[in-house]
Amino acid sequence: MGNSLKSARFLIESRLQDAARGDAQACYDLGIVYSSGSDGVDVDLIEAHKWFNIAAMSGSDHAQECRAEIAEDMSAREIIEAQKAARAWLSATSRRAA
Repeated sequence: MGNSLKSARFLIESRLQDAARGDAQACYDLGIVYSSGSDGVDVDLIEAHKWFNIAAMSGSDHAQECRAEIAEDMSAREIIEAQKAARAWLSATSRRAA
């Protein structure tokens, strides 16, 4: 169990690093992880929406579909929180790249 948890954390960390470099597939993958609770992560629809939103802004049609699907299970307040988190992530990563 400890090894699989370490592997899951490594996978998520590597996807976060790729996402910080603007990799839309990494963002989509993180959305899947948080929406499904896979890789040892608790389901977090706000975090999932954030990642699907970022991937969708990069042109991922699948991310747009997933974002719309999970939005049906979220309150307006949760969606707003997810959108703010996406903007904060994009702002923080663009400052690091500059």
